[in-house]
Amino acid sequence: MTPKEKAEELVNKYLLATPVGFHIDDAKKCALICCDEVLGYMGADRGYEFWTEVKQQIQEL
Repeated sequence: MTPKEKAEELVNKYLLATPVGFHIDDAKKCALICCDEVLGYMGADRGYEFWTEVKQQIQEL
């Protein structure tokens, strides 16, 4: 899975898991929080670059 695909997947999961009226910007904020949590628990050798790219892709959606 590419970082862009992961970014889209995370945002879509938050959109589907929340009540009607939940805006895409809110879903993006939640997905970014998720990325920050993942990045906070891993070292540079364990996917840090991938999750940093996912974060960038979310911001570009």
